[in-house]
Amino acid sequence: MRLSPASLALLLAAPALASAQATGTSAVTPSADPHLARAERVLRSTPLIDGHNDLPWAIRNATPPRDVPAYDLRGTVPGHTDLARLRAGMVGGQFWSVYIPGEDATRTYGYARTQLEQIDIAQQVFARYPDAFAFTTTAAGFREAFAAGRIGSVMGMEGGHAIENSLGALRAYHAMGVRYMTLTHNVHLDWADAHVPNPRHGGLTAFGKEVVREMNRLGMLVDLSHTSPGTMSDALDVTEAPVIFSHSNAFALANHTRNVPDSILRRMPQNGGVVMVTFVPGFVSRTPGATLAQVADHIDHIRRVAGVDHVGIGGDFDGIDQVVVGLEDVASYPRLFAELSRRGWSEEDLRKLAGENILRAFERAEAVAARLQRTRAPSTATIEQLDPTGD
Repeated sequence: MRLSPASLALLLAAPALASAQATGTSAVTPSADPHLARAERVLRSTPLIDGHNDLPWAIRNATPPRDVPAYDLRGTVPGHTDLARLRAGMVGGQFWSVYIPGEDATRTYGYARTQLEQIDIAQQVFARYPDAFAFTTTAAGFREAFAAGRIGSVMGMEGGHAIENSLGALRAYHAMGVRYMTLTHNVHLDWADAHVPNPRHGGLTAFGKEVVREMNRLGMLVDLSHTSPGTMSDALDVTEAPVIFSHSNAFALANHTRNVPDSILRRMPQNGGVVMVTFVPGFVSRTPGATLAQVADHIDHIRRVAGVDHVGIGGDFDGIDQVVVGLEDVASYPRLFAELSRRGWSEEDLRKLAGENILRAFERAEAVAARLQRTRAPSTATIEQLDPTGD
């Protein structure tokens, strides 16, 4: 989901807190609540890596639009994300979404031009705040940034429409630093079904499967948020590397098509992938007034079905019009970890949720890519060759 310009203007920034320390921790006042203190202890020792934040899109739609200096993250901004709140939330790493819409009505200049503009906005943000953000393309880079007191920052593309049916374009985006691609957004592609009604293919076409194989060869994480169950299943059949769901919840608790069925959750241990629980109210609860406790319920459910090694966090801040009560902006993560501590989560398991699971999946994808690149050249396949009938 995307935050509209009108909705951006309605949100108020939280009070600023102190700067991050050189150890990679936030200057957080010790809490009298033992569970909050425990959450803070975990997040001082393990990077909290969020799978999805739409700040570049918020900047694109701000007033003035696309003006990175004007959207000053050192001050108060209208959205969910600024430097003070990132520090208060003890964020240690972030996959920044470089989303572009896939609906034909928005394709004024072509997907590639818009995608390049979004990558440019993200890169400007990283360059403008070098004390806060460390642009990286590797799992090791996340760890190094955290040790240096900075937020490791990786770009993730949201929607395979941006490659315009071209594996060469996919490789070009990877060369720019993109390290995951959500196969679909909210429209079906020529090669993959999204979560929306009237699927065209029943999952992935032959070309869609080749996209997954090429992503494996590159070391680009396959993100299955926004995809149909058929696409999820086909991708899991094809991939040699762990997949992620950068911002999705459990369908069993909220029957929204954006959530993950138990049948797919049960495949996560074999694949090694991670479902990163999101704070989109409609994906948390099918009734109004979604709460932090209900987000914790989704985390608990994914833990029960997939296992504690296969769950993470993907808030979707600055991509949502409404917020979960208790999770209003990027300052709120420690409260969620405190709630899980109250439910009996150990510090080891909280560390897995915070960042160790996604780091393991990322490292495994890098290892698979290194192996495949020794034996497999870049694919020259085209959609016309692999899907000659168009389906």
